[in-house]
Amino acid sequence: MSHLYVAVLAVIVVALLSVALYRSSQVKSKADYLVAGRSLPAFVLVLTLLTSWIGAGSLFAGAENAYRNGFAALWMPAGGWLGLLLIYFIAPRARRFAQFTLPDLLEARYNQTARVLGTIAILFAYVGITSYQFKGGGNVLHLIFPDAITPELGTYLIAAFVIVTTALAGMSSVAYMDVAIGSLVTVICVIAAPLLFFKAGGWAGLHSVLPPTHFEVLGNLTLVRALEFLVPTLLLMLGNQVMYQKFFSAKTERDARISVIGWIVGTVVLETLIVAIAVIGSALYPTGEVAAQPYEIIPYTARHGLPAVMGALLLGAVFAKVISTASNYLFSPATNLVEDVFVRYISPGASNKRVLIVSRLAVVLLGIWALYQAIYAPSILAKMLYAYTIYSAALTPVVLAAFYSKRVTAWGAVAAIATGTVVTLAWDLPGVRGVFPAILADRDAIFPALFAAVAAMVLVSLVTPAPDAKHLAKFAD
Repeated sequence: MSHLYVAVLAVIVVALLSVALYRSSQVKSKADYLVAGRSLPAFVLVLTLLTSWIGAGSLFAGAENAYRNGFAALWMPAGGWLGLLLIYFIAPRARRFAQFTLPDLLEARYNQTARVLGTIAILFAYVGITSYQFKGGGNVLHLIFPDAITPELGTYLIAAFVIVTTALAGMSSVAYMDVAIGSLVTVICVIAAPLLFFKAGGWAGLHSVLPPTHFEVLGNLTLVRALEFLVPTLLLMLGNQVMYQKFFSAKTERDARISVIGWIVGTVVLETLIVAIAVIGSALYPTGEVAAQPYEIIPYTARHGLPAVMGALLLGAVFAKVISTASNYLFSPATNLVEDVFVRYISPGASNKRVLIVSRLAVVLLGIWALYQAIYAPSILAKMLYAYTIYSAALTPVVLAAFYSKRVTAWGAVAAIATGTVVTLAWDLPGVRGVFPAILADRDAIFPALFAAVAAMVLVSLVTPAPDAKHLAKFAD
């Protein structure tokens, strides 16, 4: 059986590396590297958006949630689904704006300070997201080769592969690798879920093994706890720089809008299947190794609960999915360092060749930082919620205000970004929660940080002059 796993992983690795090498030969300019020459059609956009969104957060953190709480785990992806409905209207505006990074947008609508603070928030959030992709991928390799690869060694191997393939061709490499990965994952999950469902004895078999709460709307969660899963996902989706960069990379505004329709359908189907596979896995394997580490339930179920070929393909799909999401979230903050720091402040007149060299160096350096975090991250779920929260509280309110508010001011945006970032980073420090009443102190950072950021944005905007027509022009209908 190990030879089958080796063969499947080898094919995936060779295919992804080949795509990266080929696309790197097509990269001639900064626009080619950062936004794929603004040439991505709707079909490619659908698959790259779907693949970049569903990674270790869904396959490991979401699966852990499903193992513990049953179908109530759908509260987490449901936040993304709600966000997608709103994004349908944002996508054409984003493509019309046609810049390189989200801080480009922040400076155009607000000021340079907002751009710098936005860059800092993105670096913290996206390197954190990349780190748990590395960690999840390392766990997959350990499950496939338990005697040869430890989780730590697997994490190093995944990190090295992601850093190399991402550095080669940037957005062009990432987007076209996603086409292959998105297709593979979707097909395999559609086939695997019913096979596992019937193996578990259908609904009757699941109900006989799992507690009734696994089939209830809230399950073991309180409504507030369910919202703590839903709201960060919703806000990350609405302000997601990876998404905006894909829209900036679209051929036309029409391609950007059409891609959202496909993304909505694909996300609802695929994330529901992932939760279902994890719930079925919890019925098949309620004890043993996986009970101690429930975030491994999907790859564990793939290896032990499916026919050899199908299990190898599902494990390979999980492996490829983690690589894809890691590439997206590693590449995105690298563009911030290049576009928002190097080109903006250090070398405004840099040639395309020099920008490409610095871009690849930025990918390597951020990859090393993400690897360091992955090795010391205590929990994929905890790391995911931390990364989602810092982004959701600090950036999403000001991004939405850029498109839909004429009254939010530059300094209101600066106050929101700074407040959201500081509250999130400080919330879990010793002694901080103790100064608040229990109704707040017992909660995750998302609601305190979001409330503080929005309040700062509104209050500071009210006492500072309204933005002039110049700052609003690019965001008008």
